[in-house]
Amino acid sequence: MKRIFLLACFVASILIAPVHPVRAADSGFTPDQRKQIIEIIRDALKTDPTILRDAFTALQASDAAREEADTKARIAAQHSALVANARDPVAGNPSGDVTVVEFYDPRCPYCRRMLPAIESLLQKDHGVRLVYKDIPVLGAASLTETRAILAAQKQGGYLKMQAALMSNAADPSPEMIHDTAKSVGLDPVRLAADMNGHAVSDKIQENVTLAHALKVDGTPIFVVGDSMIPGAVDQSALEEAIAAARKKS
Repeated sequence: MKRIFLLACFVASILIAPVHPVRAADSGFTPDQRKQIIEIIRDALKTDPTILRDAFTALQASDAAREEADTKARIAAQHSALVANARDPVAGNPSGDVTVVEFYDPRCPYCRRMLPAIESLLQKDHGVRLVYKDIPVLGAASLTETRAILAAQKQGGYLKMQAALMSNAADPSPEMIHDTAKSVGLDPVRLAADMNGHAVSDKIQENVTLAHALKVDGTPIFVVGDSMIPGAVDQSALEEAIAAARKKS
């Protein structure tokens, strides 16, 4: 069966790829041998069509395992930047035994959908330390809100500004940002100045660079332990990942 599997993989590759004289030579088979192998596999597939399906299933599983290993390696390489950056905004328990890192865009509807689940998680599990990585990936409005939220951090109002802006569907005009800052007890004039400062710009670039290193390709993305969880997942999925991380620690 192993031999049939290997032959099926070989035939799948040569049937999909264009025929080229060099390819036959490089494979170690003569054109006649290559033709005979194809005929053997074609006959086998007529007898049992599941051979090729099983072969592709095994290849997909192998690809998934390799991608998972690559993800774990990338997370390990960026561990300090993920969990030990003193400039990162933190929610939950600052001394928690498990750190959850969220890459998010404040204008992302899926990120906004996760807010109740995250709040519930932090209320339920007091051992979770949540680190936010703001990455404005959805255009100018996202960049404006990200700047406002990070600028609010300088006044100790990161979470207040985040909650206010992410619950507001309106576009973030200067007037809207001013009024929102004032409504949550922040100095709107100072906030406007900090929004355009180098510290905020540098933090955004730092987050984006880290996201690229981890191959983050959308929001939200959660990193828990050595696992990466994409999308607006159920609270139970985060809880399972946190439990798994605790077992490994």
